[in-house]
Amino acid sequence: MATNSIVTIDLNFQNRSQAIASYLIRDGDAVVLVESGPGSCLAGLEAGLRTNGLSLTDVTHVLLTHIHLDHAGAAGRLSRYGAQIYVHPIGAPHLLNPEKLLASATRIYGDRMESLWGEFLPVEQDKLHVVNDAEEIRIGNLRFVALSTPGHAEHHHVYLFEDVCFSGDVGGVRIPGYPYLRVPMPPPELHIERWRSTLKRLRQQKFARIAPTHFGLFDDPVWHLGEVEKGLDAAERWLEQVMPADPSVDELRVRFTEWMEAQGREQGLDPAVIKSYELANPLGMSADGLMRYWKKVRMVA
Repeated sequence: MATNSIVTIDLNFQNRSQAIASYLIRDGDAVVLVESGPGSCLAGLEAGLRTNGLSLTDVTHVLLTHIHLDHAGAAGRLSRYGAQIYVHPIGAPHLLNPEKLLASATRIYGDRMESLWGEFLPVEQDKLHVVNDAEEIRIGNLRFVALSTPGHAEHHHVYLFEDVCFSGDVGGVRIPGYPYLRVPMPPPELHIERWRSTLKRLRQQKFARIAPTHFGLFDDPVWHLGEVEKGLDAAERWLEQVMPADPSVDELRVRFTEWMEAQGREQGLDPAVIKSYELANPLGMSADGLMRYWKKVRMVA
């Protein structure tokens, strides 16, 4: 089966293209998605499936890179339609009982929860499959290998399929057409050192293309992973310059946003593209993640 059989479904998050992808792979009766996307994008997912002659009830398997709402929010709904859901062991309990996950997200997003993320239903217990590190998932003639890849989140997998690495968020955020990549660094589990170890592990794998959830298939994984590492290095240097002054979280958000927006201007990004990057990777979230990393990891190291 050739890798050109991978279909990138644009979920049209918040009416923006190229913000969140779900990847479709078919083999006989198997209809596999890598990422469900959020509940708010079910209509976009349905439209993308319809273009390929499918419906939501045709989905047989969903492989989640991790359980953040933009990646896994619709998994519960798809499990009720019959799909088998695959996830990292640490993430699995939160899919069965998302109460803590949703409470944490509500503290961040407040009354924007519904409009941003929509419905987040528990995954049906008999449809949930825990996938361990280096485990092979066999679906008909398809073969996926899950690798535990912490850094962005402790419960993060990438999936290797033929010559493609579905990199979730450890592969950064990159919009087609621009030689520019951003690193999403949200709380509570950002860990720069573990992320670097993940990049080292990924470089040891044999894949020719990389597919971050935000957004699309790229055929330059060496450059791509190098840019993720550069982004981590730059963020760490920036923290070392900024944090000794002990800024408040609000001050840090302002300064981080200014820093990243200056990078965008240097890259010549147009406003629509900047908006897509911001939707896929909210800068305030990364500032919060960096502050927590500094205080919980760096200050106690």
